[in-house]
Amino acid sequence: MTINITKSFLPPFETYSAYLKKIWESNWLTNNGPLLQELEQRLKEYLGVKHLFIVSNGTISLQIAIKVLNLTGEIITTPFSYVATVSSIVWENCVPVFVDIDPETLCLDPRNIEAAITPKTQAIMGVHVYGNPCDVLEIEKIATKHNLKVIYDAAHAFGVKLNGKSVLNYGDVSSLSFHATKLFHTVEGGALITDSNELAHKINYARHNGHKSPEEFYGLGINAKNSEFHAAMGLSILPSVQRIIRKRKSVCELYDAYFAGTNLRRPVIPENVEYNYAYYPVILESEAQLLRVRERLVENDIHPRRYFYPPLNTLNYVTFRETKMATDISSRVLSLPLYPDLPEEDVRRIAGLVLEEL
Repeated sequence: MTINITKSFLPPFETYSAYLKKIWESNWLTNNGPLLQELEQRLKEYLGVKHLFIVSNGTISLQIAIKVLNLTGEIITTPFSYVATVSSIVWENCVPVFVDIDPETLCLDPRNIEAAITPKTQAIMGVHVYGNPCDVLEIEKIATKHNLKVIYDAAHAFGVKLNGKSVLNYGDVSSLSFHATKLFHTVEGGALITDSNELAHKINYARHNGHKSPEEFYGLGINAKNSEFHAAMGLSILPSVQRIIRKRKSVCELYDAYFAGTNLRRPVIPENVEYNYAYYPVILESEAQLLRVRERLVENDIHPRRYFYPPLNTLNYVTFRETKMATDISSRVLSLPLYPDLPEEDVRRIAGLVLEEL
């Protein structure tokens, strides 16, 4: 049987159907419907955030964040992330400036940021890589010192806490992805989180084409709405999130036990972090070893992912800036299959095949 890198969680069909019945009864399919409003409120309560706005996907949430912060210049960011982190910057006619990563957390390394600041620098976009928080306090110090805005790509960080507080509360705006592969999803979707009332107002109208009323407009906007059907999926899944995280943790602990005493490295999760077990990346000794491991797994119909590869500073629409650590890690990191109902015997088989190639 095929084992993919992940498997989308689906709620009981009866639960989702009950929400669909409400949609049929109301005939309200989109345009900030009652289910979407309910999901936003429940997510704010669950995550412990002040303002949360659901949008159609995680990429457009980054684009809206850039737009509402009026960014037009350079944005310091990481080359070790999914492509949407950087493509959103370029799409909004800003310039990504790449800074190397911390060798332990694999997030943007604050020690490298100030050297990259120029008169054109307007913001820092950090990524909570694999759900592991950036050094938000150091980034905040640098941003305050240089009068920079801070956006966090928190696509992987649903439910993650730092010192008992949601990591989404740091920075000017945080962006979530609710894509079907995430531990919490709405099939397609995303959200923007902010503590600022002013930014909340801008985000809210920006996602609705700028509307104040059917015939009045606050300002520039775009169509980033999400539908009642997507909201129904989110409402159906949210009650299961804690159980999903517990089961993902169990799978990760199984992997940890099998790989104990080997040379496989893992990202370091700080002790003050309440983690969500979003991914299970391993760092191998060399790219050649990674390719052998991947080939062995694929031969057995097991499909890991080189997550993240290639480094984003090598894309053909950005200016290359050398980042030795990110380049090295990107060549050697492999994410293994992880989802809540991955059977223990499959974890044992995956781990065994990896160990045979070390």
